[in-house]
Amino acid sequence: MALTTSFFIIALLVVSIWVIIEFKRMKHKIFAFFLIGLIIFTYATFTISLQGKNVTLTTVPGMIDAGKLYFSWLGSVFVKAKTVTMYAIGIDWKDYNESVISENTKNESVWDKLK
Repeated sequence: MALTTSFFIIALLVVSIWVIIEFKRMKHKIFAFFLIGLIIFTYATFTISLQGKNVTLTTVPGMIDAGKLYFSWLGSVFVKAKTVTMYAIGIDWKDYNESVISENTKNESVWDKLK
């Protein structure tokens, strides 16, 4: 009986140590996926923001102009996202328009509606 209990405790400790190590490894994987996503996002948005502009990235002034264009574009994207979010928050999301419902149907119970 004592052997079974000690084996169970040791097995529980081994499993808990293994889970802790895997959790730490998972945190590193999530961070790596985040960094990869950030790099892809930056590259894609950089190419989109400079599309159609005559900017050369081979000279220092061209790189400065490209940086100004990119950060200006990125700032405008965040401002537009804020505007859309504030508009969505301000919308009345109810299924019905309260001003259309008459006074007689407001106080009617569900049982009365079924009759």
